[in-house]
Amino acid sequence: MGYTASQLLAMSQQQLDDLFSASAAGDIPNGEAEGTAIIASGTIFSPEIAALINIFTWKGKTFDGAHGTLTNRILAFGLNAIVAEVYKAASWFDDKDCIVLDYSKTSLVAKHVRDEIREISPGTYLGLVYWDKDRTIHFSLQFPSS
Repeated sequence: MGYTASQLLAMSQQQLDDLFSASAAGDIPNGEAEGTAIIASGTIFSPEIAALINIFTWKGKTFDGAHGTLTNRILAFGLNAIVAEVYKAASWFDDKDCIVLDYSKTSLVAKHVRDEIREISPGTYLGLVYWDKDRTIHFSLQFPSS
């Protein structure tokens, strides 16, 4: 079953956590993905917050699978900035395999940030964001269908 950003925004934090835990890491992605921040998950506010973030700040991520890096697309015009190293490792959430997006050595702005993603359906990844070791929000990445 494929998941849409709208479906993920409607899920509770527990449902998102369960989905993340039940999913395999998948392959390290390559190419450009549209991003959706999932804040206040499962509430009527979640879609509106996600839309505002998408319009004004974060658009998604562009992965370079061959080099194990990514850049975030930010601001209204999609500037590529904030680089991360990408690799597989154990999740801080459940100690199972995940894809880590590690900003600690590549960004002064985001050096405290670690994202973890897992593929929840073909081309769709669910992510967790950590600030230091504190889990903050979920997000999704949707790659175009091939």
